[in-house]
Amino acid sequence: MEWLTETKIPVGRTAGELFDWLQTNGGWFFWTLSDALEWMIDAILLVLQWPHPLAIVAVFAGLTYALQRNWKTTAFIVVGFLFILNQGYWEETTESLTLVLSACVVCMGVGVPIGIAVAHRPRFYRVMRPVLDLMQTLPTFVYLIPAIVFFGIGMVPGLIATVIFVVPAPIRLTHLGVVSTPTHLLEAAEAFGATPSQKLWKVELPYAFPQIMAGLNQTIMLSLSMVVIAALVGADGLGVPVVRALNQVNTALGFESGFIIVVVAIMLDRMLRVTKE
Repeated sequence: MEWLTETKIPVGRTAGELFDWLQTNGGWFFWTLSDALEWMIDAILLVLQWPHPLAIVAVFAGLTYALQRNWKTTAFIVVGFLFILNQGYWEETTESLTLVLSACVVCMGVGVPIGIAVAHRPRFYRVMRPVLDLMQTLPTFVYLIPAIVFFGIGMVPGLIATVIFVVPAPIRLTHLGVVSTPTHLLEAAEAFGATPSQKLWKVELPYAFPQIMAGLNQTIMLSLSMVVIAALVGADGLGVPVVRALNQVNTALGFESGFIIVVVAIMLDRMLRVTKE
């Protein structure tokens, strides 16, 4: 077996040289991107933390009722937020919600257009599919290394690592929704003289809407799964007490903060769940 290990394929060295080149030649891009993402994060955090907590609870309750038209779900959202306030995790929860909302803005803003594009270009999707598989299967801790190199410590590298891990979900589900549009609907639209853009906006996207919302739901759930990992690079939120509990071997703190993450995940899932009539 020595002949096989004598000449090592330079995977790690090539990746290192690529990141060094990007850091040297693309520093201006990463600084600009970091400033823009930091501005978005600060804006969302201000909106969530400046008003009184009960005002934010009322807004989420109203949004839940508008989306679900169900008083039981709305009451559950209110009770969940009151429980978070009771446990003293309001600030950490708003910080995690900021990370999740920021990830949703970026992932849906990037993922939905790419999903639509690859749905109309099957060959392009076949080429992209291995890349999406790699993004979702590569250990998430690996994303933290270039994120720290390019963006330093804080919320921005946590957001970047989250986006890389999460963005395949809206791409795949948007692609699935668009390609699943029944042929007879597309033929009927063509028979009435619809242009490609009209078919997209009036036929394909309305039919794909449940899948796109499922992509949003998956984006939120996967983003919440990254809050602990993002805390390792300095991102604030519910991941910080979990990491602290791990360092201190504090079972009570670990279960307390972990249960809050579960409550937030269930609340967001119930808020945005879309069921077909």
